[in-house]
Amino acid sequence: MKTFQLQGTSRKEVGKKSSRELRKQNLVPCVMYGIQKDENGVPVALPFVVKKDDLRKLIYTPEIFVIDLTIDGKLYNAIIQEMQFHPVKDTVLHMDFLQINESNPIVMAVPVQLTGLAAGVKAGGKLEQIVRRIKVKALYNVIPEKLVIDVTNLGLGKSIKVADLSFDGLEMVSPASTVVCGVMTTRSSREAGAAAEGSEEEAAAE
Repeated sequence: MKTFQLQGTSRKEVGKKSSRELRKQNLVPCVMYGIQKDENGVPVALPFVVKKDDLRKLIYTPEIFVIDLTIDGKLYNAIIQEMQFHPVKDTVLHMDFLQINESNPIVMAVPVQLTGLAAGVKAGGKLEQIVRRIKVKALYNVIPEKLVIDVTNLGLGKSIKVADLSFDGLEMVSPASTVVCGVMTTRSSREAGAAAEGSEEEAAAE
């Protein structure tokens, strides 16, 4: 995966009122859940803020990143765990990050890229991609930037589900029944099919 550089500053005050004041200053309240855990086994949370403008190339993109997150001069490797957006303005309100432990697997939603000309498309069908990302579990340095799926042999009316996929070193986390893509029948494909059936019937009659 690609690496993204991000600077943050720790914050002591938390809560809705504090978060609103930070957003007025063009800052985004964030939390990083670290490798360390408290006496109850719960990951220790580190509240911090980042500049909203610094996030633009990180969140408004189909790509995924390992983040070199520097907070008060200390460097952490992290990934985005969750983001909250304004329901109308689509601006980011809050972000959760997860510190990476190199020896423990993580879960990430990886972009899907379809490749090849599907057999069903040649027959007049239309290829539709239902899912843009699939969740996988693996060590962070094994997770690819994209999951490339070859649809060349995908026939008319057929689909590919998560259960049909396999990638070295990756455990599929998205439900196995999730449909990733499929070739849908169209009017032209139905007409072509009907014409083919008519030709076969004529040939049989002769």
